[in-house]
Amino acid sequence: MRNVGESALGDLIAGRLGARAERADRPVTVVAAGNFASPLVALGALDRAVEQYRLFVLNPQAGLPDRPGVTPVTPFVGPGMRRRPTLEYLPSRLSLVPRLFAGEYCPDVVVLHTSRPVGGLVSMGTEVNILPAAVEAARAAGGLVVAQTNAQMPYTFGDGELDVASVDLAVDVDVPLASPVPRPPGEVHREIGLRVAALVPDGAALQLGIGTVPDATLAALTGRRGLRLWTETFADGVLALELAGTLDRQAHLVSSFVFGSSELYTWLDRNERVRLLRTETVNDPAVIARQPLMTSINTALQVDLHAQANASYVRGAVWSGFGGQPDFVSGALHAAGGRAIIALPSWHAKSDRSTVLPALTEPTTSFQHSHIVSEQGTATIWGNSAGRQADELIRHVAHPAVRAELAEAAGRTAAAAG
Repeated sequence: MRNVGESALGDLIAGRLGARAERADRPVTVVAAGNFASPLVALGALDRAVEQYRLFVLNPQAGLPDRPGVTPVTPFVGPGMRRRPTLEYLPSRLSLVPRLFAGEYCPDVVVLHTSRPVGGLVSMGTEVNILPAAVEAARAAGGLVVAQTNAQMPYTFGDGELDVASVDLAVDVDVPLASPVPRPPGEVHREIGLRVAALVPDGAALQLGIGTVPDATLAALTGRRGLRLWTETFADGVLALELAGTLDRQAHLVSSFVFGSSELYTWLDRNERVRLLRTETVNDPAVIARQPLMTSINTALQVDLHAQANASYVRGAVWSGFGGQPDFVSGALHAAGGRAIIALPSWHAKSDRSTVLPALTEPTTSFQHSHIVSEQGTATIWGNSAGRQADELIRHVAHPAVRAELAEAAGRTAAAAG
């Protein structure tokens, strides 16, 4: 690993890519750490030195290069690339994304955000995810691996530990990591959290996302015991469960990336309790299915009377992507005693309309859940007939203002099918 300054880093990358850029088989591809750990200093140096390239980032946030010559690519759209006219959106469940690096999107450069070296190793810290696969693909193809080492990046154990010999170039920084703006759950979200928590037994393995519904659910679980964690991501709510004695002390807390407060990052640093593993393991439905009492808890933008969930599209435009929801829904349903839960408010306040529709007009993200939950109640889905599922959703999940309308739509569907 050669440590260099910002200006030298850009020049060295450009020099390495010079011969590659002259080839016409495919554009130069740069894969960078995404979510909330993008290496903005290293990417800025690269961007100033390389005129044209594809930038592949998972759930990209604000601050990434955005100019002519940079083609944004992602399988999960975040605010850093949303609505960009040149966006290449790659629909894929998250467990399959690493396979993209074996073909058209093989990286010429991988840019990581890591800890400083410890004993000859750096750690990818809060963001492991698809990056081990990207590093392996780049090295196999003669690509370049760059690290932005950061004094404030926690050292996490697992698949994100990398020998410094596997890193070609590094630039060192000492900058705080991104943290979420605290948004205490409102009354609706607290009620949803209580209803979801009622479905979680002692000893369950949990998968939750980041946001107000997961936060409210975790806050309602402090009375449980022996809970385990097998999840794509987690935030400060998991630390609260750890401090409350809710989590199984004999089991590792398994995730793929983390986003939270500085207190959470301090707790993460060299914490043997936590293992951050690669996407191919964490999101593999077969591996998920081996977790007893696996309980997958996800949110959606809309559900319909066929019990299909849309968590990806708004008014015909991609808002996010499939992510890990299809992986965890399928895996949880196949686990012994497992459950797959979708939780959402019955009414979308901003658009002032029901989140329960007669039929989705947007692509389906997932389906065949165990339960769908809103602040109104809990609908039991799997194992019921199509008609009974619709009835459960109307009576227990939909807002009272639209129940009659939904019942009429369900009646028309039943008549047409009969």
